[in-house]
Amino acid sequence: MSFQIIRDLSYLVSSVLFIYGLKRLGSPATARSGNIIAAAGMLLAVVVTLLDQQVLNYTQILIGIAVGSGIGAVAARAIKMTSMPQMVGIFNGFGGGASALVAAAEFWRLTAGGTTGEAGFDALISIMAGVLIGGVTFSGSFIAFGKLQGFISGAPLTFPAQKLMNGLLLLGAIGVSGYLIAVRPEMSIFIVLVVIALILGVLSVIPIGGADMPVVISLLNSYSGLAASAAGFAIDNKVLIVAGALVGASGLVLTRIMCVAMNRSL
Repeated sequence: MSFQIIRDLSYLVSSVLFIYGLKRLGSPATARSGNIIAAAGMLLAVVVTLLDQQVLNYTQILIGIAVGSGIGAVAARAIKMTSMPQMVGIFNGFGGGASALVAAAEFWRLTAGGTTGEAGFDALISIMAGVLIGGVTFSGSFIAFGKLQGFISGAPLTFPAQKLMNGLLLLGAIGVSGYLIAVRPEMSIFIVLVVIALILGVLSVIPIGGADMPVVISLLNSYSGLAASAAGFAIDNKVLIVAGALVGASGLVLTRIMCVAMNRSL
């Protein structure tokens, strides 16, 4: 049996564990075990991916795992339950940022030399989506964290033509993405897309009051999943596509439920 078959079967098992774990998260009585089951699925996916022959440097990866795990463990143990929304918000931001970095790295790899090279039309679309959604999630989540933590005023911050500016920024991001896909994959133009995404994330969150930040964080959680799924399409990783889609869909459902409960318009 080839490693590719083993990898795909392992990814299938991981996806099943994600779905079953997510189902058990629906009840407080089974949430703990659901979290463990989903984590086991992610561990399996990570281990199988690290065994792939395309991995070039295990030392750097192990250092990253050690540092990230240490920070996550300390933060999870030290944070108070009353501050859990802030923690979820900042984790969403890191997730979106990680997806954007994966998409950016793939863009760099596929367009080396200033040409699309082996990059296909579908891969470039996925890369642009990953960078745009991931960038918005990254900066928006840190604004939400700052509002809840008190680093930033919880009062809505608005200015004239704010919605128009957000719309123009979104159109600009789409236009820049179209240029990178159809005309020329220039790194300088790609950086413009990254900057627009980060600005759009900030401007999308600052006009919302601190009391509504849990809803914003839930929506950004959905965005982080969509960014991960887009990154999965960009690098052709099936388990990343599935995991990201699950987070994106469940986060959107949760956001809708919260909006109804709080009598807020999404």
